Amino acid sequence: MRLLYIDCGMGAAGDMLTAALLELMPNADEFIEELNSIGIPKVKYVKESSVKCGICGTHIRIFVDGIEEGEHHHGHDHSHNHNQEHSHSGLHEIEHIVCEHLNLPPKVKDDVIAVYELIAEAESKAHGVPVSEIHFHEVGTMDAIADVVAVCLLVNRLNVDKIIASPIHVGSGKVKCAHGILPVPAPATAYILKNVPIYSGAVNGELCTPTGAALLKHFVNEFGNMPVMKTTAIGYGMGTKDFETANCIRVMLGECEQNSDEICELNCNVDDMTGEAIGFAMDRLFAAGALDVYTTAIGMKKSRPGILIHTVCREKDKEAIIKTIFKHTTTLGIRENKLQRHILEREIQNIETAYGSIRCKISKGYGVTRKKYEYDDLAKIAKETGKSIGELLWEVDYEK
Repeated sequence: MRLLYIDCGMGAAGDMLTAALLELMPNADEFIEELNSIGIPKVKYVKESSVKCGICGTHIRIFVDGIEEGEHHHGHDHSHNHNQEHSHSGLHEIEHIVCEHLNLPPKVKDDVIAVYELIAEAESKAHGVPVSEIHFHEVGTMDAIADVVAVCLLVNRLNVDKIIASPIHVGSGKVKCAHGILPVPAPATAYILKNVPIYSGAVNGELCTPTGAALLKHFVNEFGNMPVMKTTAIGYGMGTKDFETANCIRVMLGECEQNSDEICELNCNVDDMTGEAIGFAMDRLFAAGALDVYTTAIGMKKSRPGILIHTVCREKDKEAIIKTIFKHTTTLGIRENKLQRHILEREIQNIETAYGSIRCKISKGYGVTRKKYEYDDLAKIAKETGKSIGELLWEVDYEK
């Protein structure tokens, strides 16, 4: 599995993500030329080397009409210099620029618009105005469009199977912006990062900008520790300010052979349910998103025989599963265990045979490859032809 890991130990901003991902490209200079030919009005990207705390990386500078933009970048305050302000676009104007003027693949255009919709919704919630009236004081200028476009194109070009990011260091203290002096993380950033693990460390300043937050929220599949992976490329994207800690985002591209995730096991004991009622509860649990439901026979207090119902689910489905267990069983309590499961990558292929199409599940990983034909498809053909399932399996493999 091709994996991208993003270390957000010093937050995230659009220019830093751009610079870090750019270092993963084998032809970074050619990619900068491509960015400059996309057609963002009056924008020019410039790549330069940067050193922070002895670490060499890349810094991206954005020029609009020959003037360097920077007020919305990582470590800069959000106050406005009205003499150098180039645009206060609303979402409609940004959609027009992206869809009508930029030379980008359709998928990248969709990603850019989705990122801006996240920001627009956050600004709307934070400041209590409709989305249609949001003018992106923090993120609407051309340099921010340049950052979002660059990151979306880079992610598209890297073509990874999964993106994992560390919990995000948001900084601390106050930030100066168009609305006044606000706490860190700024209200819009805090809204975007709902349900994302964040923390405030000793660094005084805004480390995660709305643009950086929205890009991570849109693209990252999972937040947590770096999994076991073999890295093939490493990139450092540098911010502008200097802190005691290296002001950079580090990205790692590599292969992750182990496919694992965290799951929940929810268990309960019952001694007063019929077999039919337990069967119905299991059906409802699968409908609610359970990965697996199974039962074991147990002996309970007062020498009563009982049933232990095991339900395995993803973390995001846990609340729905708990409600379903309480609704459809007689239990008064549920025990929860956190488990790490290791799974093979699976895909379904349609195998054409003399009897029609049969689905085949191909499983790979950990040095193992195996296949299994769909039982329902084999059973249907066996009934129609009078052949046994064993005969069909032999014929299908022989044909191949």
